[in-house]
Amino acid sequence: MTAHTRRKLLVLGGIDLPLDALRDALGPDFELVQSHDLADADAVVADPHQFESLSESADLAIVLEHVRDAICVADAEGESLWCNQPYRKLPREAKSKIRKRCAELLDAAEDDLASSTEEITSTGGRAWSAKISRVPAPDGSRMIVVASDISEQRRYQHKVIALDRAGEELLRLDANQIREMTVIERLRLVEDKIVRSMHDLLHFDNFTIRLVDQSAGKLETVITRGIPDAVADFNLFAEETGSGVSGWVACTGRSYICKNTESDPLFLPGMEGASSSLTVPLRLHDRVIGIMDIESTRPDAFGEEDRQFAEIFARHIAMTLHFLELLVVERSATNATACGRVEGELTEPLEDILAEAEAMIAEQVGKDPKSLAHLRRIKQDVEAIRSRVREAASGPQSLLGVERAMQHRGPEPGLIGKRILIADDEQKIRRVLGDVLRHRGCAVLLCENGSSAIESLANLDEPIDLVISDIKMPDRNGYEVFHAARRAVSKVPVILMTGFGYDPHHSIVRASDEGLQAVLFKPFAVEKMLEEVRKAVGAPPEDA
Repeated sequence: MTAHTRRKLLVLGGIDLPLDALRDALGPDFELVQSHDLADADAVVADPHQFESLSESADLAIVLEHVRDAICVADAEGESLWCNQPYRKLPREAKSKIRKRCAELLDAAEDDLASSTEEITSTGGRAWSAKISRVPAPDGSRMIVVASDISEQRRYQHKVIALDRAGEELLRLDANQIREMTVIERLRLVEDKIVRSMHDLLHFDNFTIRLVDQSAGKLETVITRGIPDAVADFNLFAEETGSGVSGWVACTGRSYICKNTESDPLFLPGMEGASSSLTVPLRLHDRVIGIMDIESTRPDAFGEEDRQFAEIFARHIAMTLHFLELLVVERSATNATACGRVEGELTEPLEDILAEAEAMIAEQVGKDPKSLAHLRRIKQDVEAIRSRVREAASGPQSLLGVERAMQHRGPEPGLIGKRILIADDEQKIRRVLGDVLRHRGCAVLLCENGSSAIESLANLDEPIDLVISDIKMPDRNGYEVFHAARRAVSKVPVILMTGFGYDPHHSIVRASDEGLQAVLFKPFAVEKMLEEVRKAVGAPPEDA
């Protein structure tokens, strides 16, 4: 019988089985027709290829022995009169529950419900949906039981519920708990939750999560487990060709199961011994913000169910990572708004102070040089207050205390000759940091982006003493610069910079695990940067 052929089964004669029960038992391959009129046998004679007929109960029993569902005919005591092989294989506990329900329905009054659908479970975790129907018979009522195994359905539902709960847990961040954490601890908290759920619920231990840099289309690694650093740091882009399975999934927004890495042309080198992989998109509404790539040493290790579960959890991961980004954006906007309000509130009184100082200076000209000097100092301080408030309000594109730091022109003994590489795509920040350190005797190498920094580190004429790098740059991120620095000079100290704790690719967490020196959150005070530089190169404090 082909997959698309429906055979007509004509049940003739005194067989007291309900049509619905037989139809459920036989499934979609048969169109069932039942009749007590033997004249209907003419239809079989007229078109013998259209019908298969069963006129004997024994023949029907043969058919029912080979259906997938468990079928039973019970007497008035709920005891089995006949059952097929799947029913005989049911656990004793399940059959006992079915007999009990059959007896309850048989004892019910005639006008009560004559059928019931029950969910029967056993201590082994298996479950059945049992349709129990009461039908009349010459010697009393009979019960027809058709039980379908729904164990896999229940297991699937329970796992979906568990994944939803795990997803909710990702976003459940207690305000008091978060407030007491550093930025690194907050990022690590979310990452640990993701890794734990991937291991405990999905049993995935070797995976990489990458986010799409929307400006460049590059896939940046944010979390990785069990995947070599060299693989995690591949330059991949959201493209259908040239960037492997990850690029294809990020570009198309469709999941991909690689059954055999050796024969699949899309697969790029992954974990050692990888034989198969599963890659799903991270979706936020209708936008793909990244991918999750899972690998296994077993060939053909992933099926449709794995894909479905991974897609469910990937949606929660996308929302969580987006939520972290929103927190940072909100922090930046709140800071700018607060500083703007402060600047507005200070404008009038500062203007008054300046006006009064100007008036007093005019009065003191030619009279008292000492008082005149004090008044001019007051004017300078007022201008400094206004400048610093504006700097704080301008956000990550600025630094604090630049003027005071630039007034220092003499070299510091502990910094003289220290070779420092600075990488930042913001020209102003790059120039200011370079000037401040040069004035203190450092030899400074400025790089306008991450690629330039990585290239410079790979072609050093002599070792460097420190690397200072921004985290978010248009081409390469802070972790990639950190990794390149450690390849160039073993254990060289690295300081990363980021605006308000913004770390979309988890560079801070990843580098911290490998010995990151410090993190500076823009807008930071230049003096704070100098403190961290002194610690990194082993120089004494300025006032020591």
